Amino acid sequence: MSSTRIPDRVDVGYRQLLLTAGPLAVPLRVRTLVVGALTAAVLLVLGIVALGLGTYPLAPDAVVRALLGGGDALDRTVVYEWRLARVVAAIVLGGFLAIAGALFQTVTRNPLASPDILGLSNGAFTGMLVSIVAFSASWPLMTAGAVLGGLVTALLIWGLAHGGGAQGFRLIVIGIGISAMLASLNTWMLLEVELETAMFASAWGAGTLNGVTGPPLAGAIVCGVPLLALLLLMASQLRQLDLGDDVAAATGARPRLVRAVVLLAAVGLVSISTAVIGPVAFVALAAPQIARRIARTPYLSLPLSALVGALLLLGSDLIAQHVLPVTLPVGVVTVSVGGLYLIVTIVQEIRRRA
Repeated sequence: MSSTRIPDRVDVGYRQLLLTAGPLAVPLRVRTLVVGALTAAVLLVLGIVALGLGTYPLAPDAVVRALLGGGDALDRTVVYEWRLARVVAAIVLGGFLAIAGALFQTVTRNPLASPDILGLSNGAFTGMLVSIVAFSASWPLMTAGAVLGGLVTALLIWGLAHGGGAQGFRLIVIGIGISAMLASLNTWMLLEVELETAMFASAWGAGTLNGVTGPPLAGAIVCGVPLLALLLLMASQLRQLDLGDDVAAATGARPRLVRAVVLLAAVGLVSISTAVIGPVAFVALAAPQIARRIARTPYLSLPLSALVGALLLLGSDLIAQHVLPVTLPVGVVTVSVGGLYLIVTIVQEIRRRA
């Protein structure tokens, strides 16, 4: 008896159903857990290294003692007051960006769909600049401006691309166009403000962890946790979207509502991160796909994407601060690495569609 052959162009959701519903289900989950544990271990080691590097270097054992409340008072000051906020920001906000990218790519089923490519990061930057220029804003108002800017940009892109569907290249092309327009608007606003404000905003606009302090970071975490809790409650429905709208609706999900809520949560995570560290590029684009490839899963795992995103941002910051001859904003490194990744992804996508 001949074996049944799966067509080459079978829906990706059907492939996922075959891979997760049969005897391969346990190995797939185990592989994902093992990869996640290894990534978390590497992230922990890298975090300890980051806390020890600087003009006042600390050995890893001294960093661990300081984190546990022991060691010298100076060591604890260096770890807790000088460096911890930066490392935690890289881990938490890198995870936020990666989750947002995974959500966009899952909903649109397009590996090129990410907040930075679609212009949402520039939109959040625009909202923050408007709050600075118009109101000389404090951090809460700048955060509100960034979130509002990201939401308005998302609605604009969605409205213009609605006729082509959320899964087409039309969404990507419109997003790139909106991003370019917003970048021009941001440049114009920077030219119109005072020099001191322009220098601050320009450095922040490149994407940087310099100057991150506890209160803004704590505010970002407080704002982001409810969004993560919402995504956790919708995890099963989000997974159903991978099977296609018809199958998802047949299994009890409401595809349009789920898609709208998930995209709003993703926009919120991007805007919150942008308000603290600026529009860091390519972490949201690359982290989910790297996570999927190293775990060899047919879907994008949000926890694993978050770990890879945190690792990418923290590793890029270490390179920007301690490896290169000059100190640079972390966004410069992520752009350099992400640009190469984007070229490879576009070439692969063109070949797949050929």
